[in-house]
Amino acid sequence: MPDAIGELFILGFHGKVVPAWLKEFAARFGLGGVILFDYSCRTRLYDNNIESPAQVQSLCAEIAALPSGPLLFIDQEGGLVRRLKDGLGFQPLPSARDFNLLAADDKLKILAASYGELRRLGIRYNFAPVIDVDYNADNPNIGRIKRSYSAEIGEVEANARLVDAAARQARVGLCLKHFPGIGGADVDSHLDFMDISGALRPEQEELFYTLAPQTFGDAVLVSHAIVRPWDARNPMTLSPDGIGRLRRRLPETLLISDDMQMQGLQKALGTGAASLEAIGAGMDMVCIGNNLLDQEQELAAIAAVVAAAVQDGALDRTAVERSIVRVRKRKALLA
Repeated sequence: MPDAIGELFILGFHGKVVPAWLKEFAARFGLGGVILFDYSCRTRLYDNNIESPAQVQSLCAEIAALPSGPLLFIDQEGGLVRRLKDGLGFQPLPSARDFNLLAADDKLKILAASYGELRRLGIRYNFAPVIDVDYNADNPNIGRIKRSYSAEIGEVEANARLVDAAARQARVGLCLKHFPGIGGADVDSHLDFMDISGALRPEQEELFYTLAPQTFGDAVLVSHAIVRPWDARNPMTLSPDGIGRLRRRLPETLLISDDMQMQGLQKALGTGAASLEAIGAGMDMVCIGNNLLDQEQELAAIAAVVAAAVQDGALDRTAVERSIVRVRKRKALLA
């Protein structure tokens, strides 16, 4: 188990070469995935992992060759949330809202080019599409920056199915964002927990249950939102009740946390304690981007604590083993 506990982690790093600490982590614990960024919150420059198509392809090959063959993840939604930018030679990809306004033929061409590129580069999972419905156009994290396709749930679903068709053709896994649906929020999830109790609509939650098992890669990104009728205290990523509700409807979907370095979790617990709680609550993978904070040298200790918690029974060994199996099934699917 200790040499497989790393399957539960998606990690980021700063720079354009694989650092020694990441190689050591993968050799000791295995590694589920790596996430790439262009912008660095540390330097406030676009000097992180991405420079050119050739450089990204080479970096992805180096990462994929690490012990346990980690999956490459990226946020390539389009518009402002787009790590691969056409100014550096990558395929153009408009924001979700702008994409929704395009003719059908144009949509298909854009998606085929973008997802074909992701596969060629070696990227195996895209944190997309966003299926949050645009219930609040003033939402600082969704509506205001055009990350939702539409305020009409039918249009959101139709666009998500187009993305799935392109991703399936290219064999790039998708991870639906952001359970249970944060389009109605009025707080930026990067800065604090969002209480969406009054903004969440049943049809929005239901859309995740409908789409996830029909989407290539069958994965859902769980937000740090609070839904008080489900759990008055914990955000979804740390909530056994919230994740249990999701798991009952989606028994084999891969459940991935939003970045564990977001400020709400940092204020409440810190990365290590939050990661342990998230895995205990039923998350399959925790994402620690090492972009919002520099915690690269702390990650081996965090993984060791998780492994020890499995050994001493503080974490449910059977549940953790099931999560590792889910991760490895995706690796086999996307190899």
